[in-house]
Amino acid sequence: MKIKVIIMATVLFGFGLSLAFSPGLLCQDEDKVVYIPKEVKKILTEGMKSKQARLDIPFALIKHIYLPARDSVHSVFVFKIKNSDLGYAPVAPEGETSDKDKKSESEEQSAQAEQGKLKSKTHLFLLFRHLDSDMEREVYVPVELEMDGASYNPEEESVCTTGYPLLPGNYILGMAIASWDLKLIGTQYMEFSLPNPADFKDKMETTPIFFVKDLQRMSQPEMKVEIHRDYFTYSVLQITPSLDNLFKVGQNLDIFFYIYGTEPKADGSYDIEATYQVMKEDEAVIKFAGTKYNNPIISQPLPLKKTVIVQTQEGEQKTEAKEVKNLDPGQYTLSIELKCAVTGNTAKKTIDFTIEAE
Repeated sequence: MKIKVIIMATVLFGFGLSLAFSPGLLCQDEDKVVYIPKEVKKILTEGMKSKQARLDIPFALIKHIYLPARDSVHSVFVFKIKNSDLGYAPVAPEGETSDKDKKSESEEQSAQAEQGKLKSKTHLFLLFRHLDSDMEREVYVPVELEMDGASYNPEEESVCTTGYPLLPGNYILGMAIASWDLKLIGTQYMEFSLPNPADFKDKMETTPIFFVKDLQRMSQPEMKVEIHRDYFTYSVLQITPSLDNLFKVGQNLDIFFYIYGTEPKADGSYDIEATYQVMKEDEAVIKFAGTKYNNPIISQPLPLKKTVIVQTQEGEQKTEAKEVKNLDPGQYTLSIELKCAVTGNTAKKTIDFTIEAE
């Protein structure tokens, strides 16, 4: 069976992310720009000791993904939050302002569903602290998400992402989401580690392997820190990850990851081989032919179809024929074996997924 291979251009590995220039905001009691107001930073700093969340605005950090960037590692943080806590409000037509004296708060909320667009108006603050040094990094991101008023459900949770490049090492992240007036502040904390490529001379490792729902190419990379709903950006790619690893019958898997512990040949290309198998408990239900890659960034679709032998008998004549069928609903494991021909390093990885019954 032939497998479609998407080869990433080498520019993807060498890109530079100009994300350090995150926007600031005007401090409330001082005439200067800050990244995290002192009242918010105090809450984040004190909370790092116990990792005790503050729930004025409840949200949940649910996943950390990282991928290589030039001279750093690009971290993506995925979190869930109710739409009502993102401060959505109608987008006023140009030149028109809302008259709150004429509308009660309930009338204002009811009017949201009649508007063409709603826009959130909330603050996001990130405080990164290196666990093995005194290095700190502050980031401010205005949350300006949009959605159609007709589809707005205040109780529905949105999956949001933000990304930031950091040097390898061990960190704790303090994330705060605050109302526009800073009267409501919610916090969450996450410890995480980012690998140093120099540590993989004699061994092979991968970044977190995840499945992709959708992947599109943008005209240019983002040049500042942003918040996105459902997807994240990486260089010129807009990637919508699958967070639940649930698939429908007939859907393909599409994996994405980067391989550490490889080296290029003299011509600059890589010689990496990957072997994929879909396992049902201890049985291999799909075996794919080995696939060669000339780049350590892997984006690979894998069709979830198996070849079965169908026997038929007419009278005394028995015949056999091969038939390709979709994988049945159930729980499976994708097994990945990797080898670099240059370094000789190998690795084996697995990731579970489920095919839902129709």
